[in-house]
Amino acid sequence: MPSRSDAEAMRLALAEAELALASGDVPVGAVLLDRDGTVLAHGRNEREKHADPTAHAEIVVIRRAAQLRGDWHLDDTTLVVTLEPCVMCAGAILAARIPRVVFGAWDDKAGAAGSVHDLLRDRRLPYRAEVVAGVLEAECAAPLTRFFADARASEL
Repeated sequence: MPSRSDAEAMRLALAEAELALASGDVPVGAVLLDRDGTVLAHGRNEREKHADPTAHAEIVVIRRAAQLRGDWHLDDTTLVVTLEPCVMCAGAILAARIPRVVFGAWDDKAGAAGSVHDLLRDRRLPYRAEVVAGVLEAECAAPLTRFFADARASEL
């Protein structure tokens, strides 16, 4: 169940998503909150910026938080991201032991938190995460829709 604090954190992730546009990256942003709801790390897609196919917003945030803490165990955190995590990011979330994931827009092509796959809640795996979907969904989908419409228009 989403909370008011989930929406507030999603607004921070949306601000990160907007910053991704400056480097030509897909506008996805993320924040990682500690158990008290304080932002531990924030980030955005940086694939184009670094020519790194693994530089999704979730991976960027997980790396920053682990480095800050000096520990890869992020088992007392909540990840808030504007787009449903893909398979790679879902794997990283589970590897980092993040117990709660909040996302905004669904990814009907590559999502791994309930749309195409449901890796985060797969009972066959040793770790699972609570998933809260659709927080500020329309606001999260809008920059993505604009980005891809602009990309298609520039190809014409």
